[in-house]
Amino acid sequence: MSATQETGGITGTMDKDYNLVWFVEQCLSNALRMETFIADAERAGDTELADLFRRAQAESRKGAEQGKDYLRRRMAG
Repeated sequence: MSATQETGGITGTMDKDYNLVWFVEQCLSNALRMETFIADAERAGDTELADLFRRAQAESRKGAEQGKDYLRRRMAG
């Protein structure tokens, strides 16, 4: 079995669980990255772009919260 086909036998973590953890991490990472992009746009006086990045940041936070809710429910059950 190649590493690209690993489904939990080697790591002990099923793909769906790993994917959920990865999704939450990526959403949180993106929310942090957007903070830098917002500051860059504001420094350049580009409020339109800063607003775009704020909306993207809000969606990333929303995704992270939804993912964390799934993790909480699945870890409790």
